[in-house]
Amino acid sequence: MTSVEEASARYLRHVSVERGLSPNTAAAYRRDLVLWQEHLAGLGRTSVDEVTTADVAAFPVALATRAERPLRASSVARVLSSVRGLHAFLLEEGLLEADVAASARPPKLPARLPKAISIAQVEALLAATDGDEPARVRDKALLELLYATGARVSEAVSLNVDDVVDGDVVRLFGKGGKQRLVPLGSYARRALDGYLVRARPEFSARGEATPALFLGVRGARLSRQNAWLVLRAAAERAELGIDVSPHTLRHSFATHLLEGGADVRVVQELLGHSSVATTQIYTLVTADALRDMYSTAHPRARRPV
Repeated sequence: MTSVEEASARYLRHVSVERGLSPNTAAAYRRDLVLWQEHLAGLGRTSVDEVTTADVAAFPVALATRAERPLRASSVARVLSSVRGLHAFLLEEGLLEADVAASARPPKLPARLPKAISIAQVEALLAATDGDEPARVRDKALLELLYATGARVSEAVSLNVDDVVDGDVVRLFGKGGKQRLVPLGSYARRALDGYLVRARPEFSARGEATPALFLGVRGARLSRQNAWLVLRAAAERAELGIDVSPHTLRHSFATHLLEGGADVRVVQELLGHSSVATTQIYTLVTADALRDMYSTAHPRARRPV
C-alpha cells in the first residue's frame, strides 16, 4: 500500500521533472495536495487505496464551507484539479486499480471578464515611474516591458539580459518552458536601453555577477514580490484609485490590441496561450465596450422615453 504522503511526493516529482512545470506551478500543486492530505487524515485515510469516490466528492464542499478562510469556487476548482491529476497519475503508474477522482467535477465558476484599465490609465501609470534615480529608471523599464509584451510577472523577472534579442524583441519563457518571441515597441525599447546603460550597471556592481535582466538595489535578481511592489507604488503615485496588479497590464495589453484591430490568434501567440478559447474571453471585453459606445453615440440605439 502507498501512503497518501508518498503518493503525493511521487506525483510532485513527476510534474516537476518529467512534465517540466515551473517551480511556482509545482509549489501550487504541493499546497493543493497538502489540503487533500489534511482532508483524508480527518477521515482516517492513511493509504491511497482507502480513498473512495465519496471522499473526493466531499472535498470541494469541505473546502468551501470550512470555518477558517473558506475557498472561493475558483480556488476549489484549482485544488480539485490537482487531486484529479494525482489520482490519474497513480492509476497510470499502476499504484491504484481505479481512479476514484475521475468523475469529480469542480463547482461552476461565475463568468468573470478580465480586468483591464484604459490607455489613459496605463499612460498615467507609466508616467508615475518618471525620474532619473536608478530605481525609477528600472521601474519604468519593467512596467513598459510588462505592458508592451503582455508578459506574466514571473516571465518578466525570469528574463536574462540575453533574452532581449536585437534590442527590439524579447524572448519569453511561459508555462512548461514554452518559448515565444514578442516585439517590444519603441517606448519599451527606449526604457530598456536607458535602464541597461544608466541603472543596471550600478545595481550589478552591488552584488554577485548575474545574467538577470531586472535587478534589485542589492544586485540580485528582482523578485516577483518586489515587482508587485513596484507596480503598486506606481499606481498609488498615479492616483488611479483602483487595485492594479501585474496581470492587469497583461489583460490591458490583450484588450487594447483587440480594440486596435489585432487578430485574436495573433494575440493568442503573443500571450502564450495554448488554446485560442482562452484568448477569446478578451473579445467579450471589447464587445462590451463597443456595445456601450454604440448605445451612447447612435441616435436610434435606445428606445424613446
